[in-house]
Amino acid sequence: MISKTVHFGLLLLPEYQWLDAAGPVDLINNHSQFYLKALQMDEKLVAKAWPIEWHYISHNLEPVRATSGPAGIPTHTYDTCPPLDYLIVPGPDPTAPLPEGCVAFLQKLMAQDSFKALLTVCSGSIAVAQAGILDGLSVCSNKWVLKNFAGTGLLNKKVKWVGDRRFIVDGKVWSAGGITAGMDLAAEFARVHFDHDLLQIVKDVSEYEPNPAQPDAFARLLEGVDLN
Repeated sequence: MISKTVHFGLLLLPEYQWLDAAGPVDLINNHSQFYLKALQMDEKLVAKAWPIEWHYISHNLEPVRATSGPAGIPTHTYDTCPPLDYLIVPGPDPTAPLPEGCVAFLQKLMAQDSFKALLTVCSGSIAVAQAGILDGLSVCSNKWVLKNFAGTGLLNKKVKWVGDRRFIVDGKVWSAGGITAGMDLAAEFARVHFDHDLLQIVKDVSEYEPNPAQPDAFARLLEGVDLN
């Protein structure tokens, strides 16, 4: 039995894309001890799963409006968040500045040796790039947004934006392209981190077969666009 609790955070930025958050969180959590116990799986299989605890983080504890669905309810602020192993960032309005305190929170988190990975979905990467934590890294983002930003001169050229993949991993940063690519990123995270015996079971329970990083049908959106 894996006894050490693994702490995941979800960064709630104003107007975040609901599916960016709900899809990866739910798919990753489907590999948790709690979920497999709820499915009444064999104890030996449950023992191979992670005990996961989720933390929902914002600049204050007020509900955070998403693009649709119910508002996200923070459990912690940047100052009260416990040590995290992983952080997921769903995509918000890519033109909006990060809330006060968010840059310092992200920079401190990425500098911690105990912090294992940042997972961004859609425009989440464009948002957190404001903190300088993606400088020099190969990163995916929403291709429609990348195209618009490249055309208007808003694109952060300190980041090596990738336009022909659904997701990519560079160091501590796992990044996905537009909205649904977050599910594929979560599935790749599961493939790398979770016990092999769990993977097919969760695929079957979820009725989901993930897409590979390449080929990416939406790479056509960035053909001829200078991202770097």
